[in-house]
Amino acid sequence: MKLTQILSILEEMAPLSYAEDFDNVGLLVGDPAADISGILVCHDALEGVIDEAIRKKCNLVVSFHPILFSGIKKITGKNYVERVVMKAIKNDIAIYAVHTALDNHQNGVNAIFCKALGIVQSKVLLPKPNYIQKLITYAPVDQAEKIRNALFEAGAGTIGNYADCSFSSTGIGTYKGNEASNPVIGERFELVTAAETKIEVTFEKHLQSKVLKALFANHLYEEVAYEIYSLENQHQNIGLGRIGELEKALSETEFLQMVKDKLQCGGIRHSAFMGKPIKKVAVLGGSGSFAIQNAKLSGADAYLTADLKYHQFYEAENQMLLADIGHFESERFTKNYIVDFLKEKITNFAPNSLSSGIILSEENTNPVKYF
Repeated sequence: MKLTQILSILEEMAPLSYAEDFDNVGLLVGDPAADISGILVCHDALEGVIDEAIRKKCNLVVSFHPILFSGIKKITGKNYVERVVMKAIKNDIAIYAVHTALDNHQNGVNAIFCKALGIVQSKVLLPKPNYIQKLITYAPVDQAEKIRNALFEAGAGTIGNYADCSFSSTGIGTYKGNEASNPVIGERFELVTAAETKIEVTFEKHLQSKVLKALFANHLYEEVAYEIYSLENQHQNIGLGRIGELEKALSETEFLQMVKDKLQCGGIRHSAFMGKPIKKVAVLGGSGSFAIQNAKLSGADAYLTADLKYHQFYEAENQMLLADIGHFESERFTKNYIVDFLKEKITNFAPNSLSSGIILSEENTNPVKYF
């Protein structure tokens, strides 16, 4: 199977346009035209993981965190990042990272986080801004339904829990073709006046090329009139963190013990107990100090995240329990999700003497240890 085919599947799982601007996601090392013999999925593409990929005959490593994050000017092997890149290139191993592209997905990191803890009826904590676009186009009245359906098929017209959403209005359109034109209705140099339907649909930004392709393929006119606008509306199903509720309220100690057990935490740092039950819980996998205020404003009884600094625990202000459960621990089951997704989508990629298939790395890449 070609790497480029697998890249399409990975983008279906976590569209790269979902990623935060600071991030470095997608294919980091490798040739898209390469034949892939096996896929190893890991949390961090460290040197030990590359060694594991070599042993298990996997020439694609799909990692949650990107090994290449900031700029790199030389590759001499002087640090762990450069050694990974050198070894991967030397052994023809491609590296792909998903990171915040999967963080922002409605079925991604934080949905997995919620599922692991039994948090139900969850919704996005920080909806992603500037991600919804609007298409306006014009078509002959008798062609409007065909075009609408093609746009829906391409992914346009989805708003929250509703699909095939659009608005149509009728009016009069005019046009006059020049000597190079080839009008479907009317003749060159003729002013044509025709009843038209104005079609309006919204879509996610990463679908723009697909939506326009559907429009052009199904429109009758030689020149298709259309407009695309970026909307300020927040996307309610894309964004960082989630907030939901436990099936039943727990005491603060019961809650932290449950989290520690289910996420296998070596230890949990937390703010002062308030003596109130925990029912509504906000989560954000990885470094989430920037969302403390959002969690408080959403009415969370507890907020679980990682990488909190000393003074940030004060920000709980006795309004909620703030807990740092560990960066790796908060994302612990993400790689399992990636493996399951790939196995569901790539059904003809079975292990054999030349292929290891799709497997979960056995390397524990958590850099934090507990005494």
